[in-house]
Order: sequence, then structure tokens, then C-alpha cells
Amino acid sequence: MKNSILTLTLALASVAGAQQLSDGAIRIGVLNDLSGVYSELSGQGSVRAAQMAAEDFMKANPAYAGKVTVVGVDHQNKADIASNKAAEMIDRQKVDLLVDLPTSSAALAASEIARQKKVVTMVVTGATTALTNDKCNKYTFHYAYDNYMLANGTGTAVTKRGGNSWYMIYPNYAFGQDLNNQMSAAVQASGGRLVAPSDATPFPNTDFSTYLLKAQSLKPKVFGTMQAGADLVNVVKQYNEFGLRQQGIGLGIGLLFETDVAALGQDAFAGAIATVPWFWNLDQRSRDWAAKFEKAFNNKKPTWAQAGVYSATSQYLNAVARAKTDNSDAVVKALENYRFSDFFARSAHIRPQDHRVVLDVYTVEVKPKSDSKENGDLFKLVSRIPAGKAFMPLSESKCQMK
Repeated sequence: MKNSILTLTLALASVAGAQQLSDGAIRIGVLNDLSGVYSELSGQGSVRAAQMAAEDFMKANPAYAGKVTVVGVDHQNKADIASNKAAEMIDRQKVDLLVDLPTSSAALAASEIARQKKVVTMVVTGATTALTNDKCNKYTFHYAYDNYMLANGTGTAVTKRGGNSWYMIYPNYAFGQDLNNQMSAAVQASGGRLVAPSDATPFPNTDFSTYLLKAQSLKPKVFGTMQAGADLVNVVKQYNEFGLRQQGIGLGIGLLFETDVAALGQDAFAGAIATVPWFWNLDQRSRDWAAKFEKAFNNKKPTWAQAGVYSATSQYLNAVARAKTDNSDAVVKALENYRFSDFFARSAHIRPQDHRVVLDVYTVEVKPKSDSKENGDLFKLVSRIPAGKAFMPLSESKCQMK
């Protein structure tokens, strides 16, 4: 009889847990690029990473078994489409979380819709610091990295290694404009200089010859490219074709993903310095998760963006469990000021003042192929930047949380 009562009590507790969920379910919406320049670094791999996070959460929390679903939607890297798709996902598909959001203009647009509709948003792959500054809001959290972190790591490291004169190009939208400003400031703060004003390039773009010819005439020590994804691949390919490395002009990369290196081969990027929030060969915890992802996603190793989507989705779901509801205001409270350390985010803290998720990040150097121990072994660790020093300090933030 006692066992029957205990069983009934546990069953009722499970039902009560489920009743705290709107519509009896948690719906995760991965809004990203499924078909364009960022589809390899994010795309379906990020959708699968979110699914893995949901599966692992439900295994660890039986009361939520069968309650979490994931849907992926393509925003085509366009702000207007991102805005419309975000509204549609919230209104029609009843998503409780928007996650990923590469392309800063798209991330800002979707974040504004989520603010209006009071839906938690985890921006993993969008980079603009506006998300935790003048465009911050109560329901948006900025995960993994941002342009300040990239510039603070790479601009400082390359300049202090002797690359003290730069010419930069950047894609002409929110991400590129912000990263150019952040990188320029970091270079100058480290004692470097810009030999000419930075040039904006169309986005997306395939022909960068005009800018490479200009770099040849300016003769900076560093040609800085703030492009990303397929655009970055085109820049680096043409950088090598024009022979800038042989002319003594080094390569400074604002934002680098593993898929960029794989697209051209390591030797095309060899020696380039970048800053990343994670890489699969960092340590055993990272390798273990990467092996699990590789098995789940067409034998492909994860990018740090895809790993970040898993981590962000997991932290959202764990916050739902702590709050015992998917009510967005309650989940926001459960996330704010939370400290954690998972396979991806080390020494992590979710700042309540601006919703910047700070974590340890890493300056890395791309290995030549001859130094790789296995396929996909791309990065050599140069230094770890502690969470407290990697991101914009609160004293510089313009966020007024609403």
C-alpha cells in the first residue's frame, strides 16, 4: 500500500510539473541560416545541437519526457525575414525560446520581436555588442561571444606580436560595422595604427580584388578581414592568390569558424590568430561532447557556434526546471546572475545588468596541416582569456534593461 501511495505521489508530481508548461510543452525555435553563407558554420548542425540538448535534458529530467521539441527556420541572413519568421514562430508555432541567430542585423530584428512578445532569446552566433548595449532588453541574452571579445583578443594579440600597422575591410551591415569599430579601437589601444580608413564591402560578396590591390599599395603589416563564413573563405582564397603573405602582409581575422578553415585547407590559414569561445580539441570534456555530436550529425565535427547552441539551449531548459515553469519572466529570473561551467562555457556568469554571458575564451593559432594529429585538428592554443577580462566591462555598457 505504501509503495502504491509513493508511486501515485510521484506520478502526480510529474503531472504537476507538466502543468506548469504553457500548452503542456516547451518549444525551441532555432532561427538561423539554413541555405546561405553561414549555413555550414550554423545551419542544420545548430538545429541538431539543440535537439541533442533537448534529448539530454529530458533524459535527465523524466518529468519533462516528451515535452520538449525543436524546430529550425531559415532567416536567410535578412533582418526583415528574421523579424517575420520570429513573429510567426512565436504566434503560430508557440515557441518558448529563440536561439542561435547568426547575422547581427537579423539577431537585432528578431530580438526586438521577442521583446515585444516577451519570449526568451539566446543569441549565440550574432556578434554585435548592441545586443547588450543600447539594444539590450529583458528577454534577450547574448551567449558565446561578441565583437568586443573578438577584438579584445585578436586585435591585441596580433598587434603585440608586431603587427602594429593595419588596413581593414568589413562587410557593410551591423556585424561588420561594429566589429570594425571594436577591432580598430583594440589595435590602437595596443599601440598599433591604421594606415588608411577601413573599407566597407558588399554583403555577401565574392570579389575582393579591389581591396587586396589596395592593401598591396598600402603595405600594412596586417590585412584585417572582418568577414565571416563563405565571405571570409573568399577573402582568404584571394589573399593567397594575390601573394600578400609572401609580400610580408600578415592576415588578421576578426571572426573564424572551423568550417572556414576546412573549406580551404589549414595551410591557407596557417599562422593566423583568432579568438574563439571554444574548440572541440580544447580538452577531454570538449572532445567527449564533440564525439557525441559527430556521431549524431553526419560524422561532422562541431563548430563552436553549434556547441554554443547546445550549451545555450541546455541552460535555458535548466532554468525552466529551476523556475518550475516556462513563463518567460520566471525563466529570466532563473537565468540572471546564474553561474555555471559546462563543456562549452567555462567560469560562466550571466550578468543581470546587461544579459551578457561572460565565459573564458581562447586565443588560438591555426596549425599547418603537417602539425595536425588528426582530421579537424585545426587550432593551437595560444592563451586563455579569463571570463572577467574577455568581455566589455559593465562600466562601458550603455544597457538600460527594460
